[in-house]
Amino acid sequence: MPTGHVRARRLAVPHEHRSSIMNVGRRVDYAIRALCYMAAQPPRRMIPRAEIQARQNVPPHFLSKILRALVGAGLLKSVPGARGGFQLGRAANQISVRAVYESVEGKLSLVSCVDQRDAYCRFAPVCTQRDIWRGAQQLLAKYLENISIGDIADRRGLVLRLHDKP
Repeated sequence: MPTGHVRARRLAVPHEHRSSIMNVGRRVDYAIRALCYMAAQPPRRMIPRAEIQARQNVPPHFLSKILRALVGAGLLKSVPGARGGFQLGRAANQISVRAVYESVEGKLSLVSCVDQRDAYCRFAPVCTQRDIWRGAQQLLAKYLENISIGDIADRRGLVLRLHDKP
């Protein structure tokens, strides 16, 4: 090695998993879009999947899976058949954005080591960042819990609103 050059050594450390800050994915976005549209429709109206898809621009392969997850979580009711469709499973003001997130993505988690601790990262017992991320996660969870689908309901849907934009 030439004089004056220091060769960096890469340390092999087992269980050195690192996770990134939470990324709100398409499934959450699409689930919220669907529920926002449905929340603004007349009560007890059955809303066909195709209508949600068209008004909120949600790809069909995503929408079917998302609607199943929302039904499974009790956020939606499903009625099969020609006159069937979907309805909210509870009042729109009782469905939080956090509940929607967790129904399609699982428990809200900014950084995996906050909840999984030593099982996720060997540095968890001595990490100086974990309390910061735990606090941020608690703030985010509370914030999302306090926003309901009723607060952001959308009668017309994104597609029509975009077409009407000046």
